[in-house]
Amino acid sequence: MFVEGPILERGLRMGAVVEMRHALRGTLVGEEPEVDRVGSARRVSVATSARVTVDGHISPGFEAVREAFVENFTRRRELGGACCAYRHGEKVVDLWGGVRDKRTGEPWEQDTMVLVWSATKGLAAMTLALAHARGRLDYEAPVSRYWPEFAQQGKAKITVRQLLAHQAGLFAFDEPVDRSVIADLDRLAIVLARQKPAWEPGTRQGYHALTLGFYEGELLRRVDPQHRSLGQFFQDEIASPLGVDVYIRLPEWMPNSRLAVLAPPSPVDMLLHFPLRLTLDSMNHHSKIYRALIANPGTAIVLDKERVYARNFEVPSGGGVGTARAIARAYGVLATGGRELGLRPETLELLAAPAVPPARGFYDECLKVDGVQFSLGFMKSTPAWPFGSEGAFGSPGAGGSLGFADPAAGVGYAYVTSQMGTRLTGDPRDVALRHAIYAAIRRR
Repeated sequence: MFVEGPILERGLRMGAVVEMRHALRGTLVGEEPEVDRVGSARRVSVATSARVTVDGHISPGFEAVREAFVENFTRRRELGGACCAYRHGEKVVDLWGGVRDKRTGEPWEQDTMVLVWSATKGLAAMTLALAHARGRLDYEAPVSRYWPEFAQQGKAKITVRQLLAHQAGLFAFDEPVDRSVIADLDRLAIVLARQKPAWEPGTRQGYHALTLGFYEGELLRRVDPQHRSLGQFFQDEIASPLGVDVYIRLPEWMPNSRLAVLAPPSPVDMLLHFPLRLTLDSMNHHSKIYRALIANPGTAIVLDKERVYARNFEVPSGGGVGTARAIARAYGVLATGGRELGLRPETLELLAAPAVPPARGFYDECLKVDGVQFSLGFMKSTPAWPFGSEGAFGSPGAGGSLGFADPAAGVGYAYVTSQMGTRLTGDPRDVALRHAIYAAIRRR
């Protein structure tokens, strides 16, 4: 979780062969590559079709996480990626390996960054949590208190909480929105304010795949005394104070050599593992998921053929680029009191509290699934999509990335990858890593 436009676009191209799905299931047998482990617990060399090296640090007791990370390459088709976890402020897992570019074979380095798609939503939500902690934003207040123009088209009573929980019915744009509109925040704000909700706000949930971040960005501009963009606020108030490499607005000076190039899932993986109903829905240009993800402007707008990812361009719901270490560090601060960022206990208690359902429950009108819950910009751990302990909050991204804070366990966690997967409720690579981390915690 969650699906993004490029994956769905691949699904569109597969429409003529979707009936092969069940015929293929169970007929593919892959070879398990040999594994050659050398050196200490802190370095592992893995022999696959091309030699892959895994590097990093593991605290005593977390050796099984290293093994799970290696097995991602030998058994779960990992290409390149990283995993990091903090516990009670201590970095206990920091692993990276594989290749950052499938075409060139260049290795994934310690400072390699990658696009994390919707895992960006959690980073964006951190900015509003900081505004709340500083007394500039009330989650229960109507958005129009801070942004009067937002009240148009029947939106006057939409609360900040409802907007951040994907309950406002604002999952798509009726007006044309392209790169030039997104780059001009004043012009974008006019389009956002004029949008009419698709349903009575607060009655239903529908995944605001791209639009949520744009609404969050304008709301933050209104409450920030300096009227900064969300990406600039994140850099000034979160990333820079923590000294971490993660951006919602990737700067011009960043060299391509720091960036991993995403590899799409294979057609076979799409057929075997991607939900059939969502694939079919994505072929309908009038469907909610198509309008939310694929068109106007579509999530591919964050990509750049020459520079890997777009520069000086903000898509706060899906354009974040960073390391697993950076994302885990930020969530680790939220999981242990937030002192480094000046977060108040009252704010952190709200983030850990259960999600408030819309009137018709948590069935998602865009994703066509039940049980996925959102609160204050984050996704919550639920039986439908479990991660961490009760009260954990974070955000997954298409292809398998995930970042979250688990206050009960004092854990901040992140996994990122260059090989996009197709599972919507927990990528097997990420799940294996999390299980190993929590098993190690239980043994302590």
